[in-house]
Amino acid sequence: MMRKLILIFPIVALLSNTALERTLHAQDSTNFPTIGEVLRFDPAFDELIAEDAKIEVLTSGFIWAEGPVWVADASLEQGGYVLFSDIPNNRIVQWVEGRGAETWMKPSGYTGVEPYGSEPGCNGLLLDKKGQLISCEHGDRRISLLTKGGGKMTLADRYEGKRLNSPNDVCLGADGETLYFTDPPYGLPERWEDPRRELDFCGVYRLSPDGELTLMTEEMTRPNGIAFSPDFKTLYVAQSDPEAAIWKAFPVKEDGTLGESRVLHDATAAFKEGLPGLPDGLKVDAKGNLWATGPGGVYVFSPEGKLLGRISTGEKTANCGWGDDGSTLYLTADTYLCRIQTLTKGAGW
Repeated sequence: MMRKLILIFPIVALLSNTALERTLHAQDSTNFPTIGEVLRFDPAFDELIAEDAKIEVLTSGFIWAEGPVWVADASLEQGGYVLFSDIPNNRIVQWVEGRGAETWMKPSGYTGVEPYGSEPGCNGLLLDKKGQLISCEHGDRRISLLTKGGGKMTLADRYEGKRLNSPNDVCLGADGETLYFTDPPYGLPERWEDPRRELDFCGVYRLSPDGELTLMTEEMTRPNGIAFSPDFKTLYVAQSDPEAAIWKAFPVKEDGTLGESRVLHDATAAFKEGLPGLPDGLKVDAKGNLWATGPGGVYVFSPEGKLLGRISTGEKTANCGWGDDGSTLYLTADTYLCRIQTLTKGAGW
C-alpha cells in the first residue's frame, strides 16, 4: 500500500549537522547496469516476470544493505523514493531516481557511546498507516517509531522484563495497526553467545496498538523475514539458520494465535551447495505469491509453496520491497540496491 512519509523536512533539518557523513552515489537514471539472471522453474512464473526483465543496480557501495521501503512523495516527479538500511554504518539511506543515494538518518539503530559490534544500525523498515517510519533497531534492541516532527518513540524493547535480542523485521497485521516482528540475535556483538543476551530463545512477537507484547512462537531457531498472506490467514516466517534454512507458514486462528506450522520450502541443501545467502526478508504479492530472499537471490513461491522461479542476483540478498505503482520489486543484495519490474503488484497496492 502506498503511503506518504510525513517526516522528510524535519529529518533533513536534523541531519544538516556538518559532522554527519553525507555520501552521494550518483547514478544515470536511464542506463543502469544489470546483474544476475532470472531463473524459471514453472510456466506460472511467466505471469509474474516478463521474459526480458532485468535486475538493475541502482546504487552501490554499502557494507550490508537491508530493509527497502518505498515512500510515496507527490512532490517528486518519480512519485516517491526508497529508504533502506545500511546496517554496519548505522544509517538509513535515501535513493531518489535521477539524484542517487545519500545518508538520510544517522544514527539509525544504535545511540550508545561505546562501539557496538559489526551490525549496530536498524534492519527492517516499515511505514505505518499514518506514513510514519517503524524501525527494527539492532543496537538499541527495540522497535521504534519516528513520529511527526522527527522525534523517536520506543514501541517495544522488553519481553516480560527482559531485553529483546535485536529486532530484525516487521509487518502489519490485518487491522493496519498491530505489528508482528522477529527477534534473532544478529545485532548483538557476539550474537547468540553475547553475554548481554537476556532471552533464551528467538521469538516471533505481536505488538498490539495499546503496547501489549505477546510471544507468538519460539519454535524457530533464527526467525527473520515476516509477512502475511493477502487475507491475513497465514503468517510466513523465514529462518536464517544454516542447518535449517527454511520458510514456515503458520495458520492464524480466529483468536489471533498461531496454529501448527508447516515448512513451505527447505533451502538448506542449496545453501550448503554454495549458493550465497540464507532465508531473510520476504514480501507477498496481491495473488498470494511469496517473494522471499534466500540462497542465490529471491525465491518466488506459490501460496502452496511451489517454487516458481528465482531472481538470481549472484549475491547474498537480504530483503525486498514493493515500490513505484506496486509492481516494481526493490532488492537489497549485499552492497547493492537493485530493482526488477514484475507483472504483479504487492499485496495491499
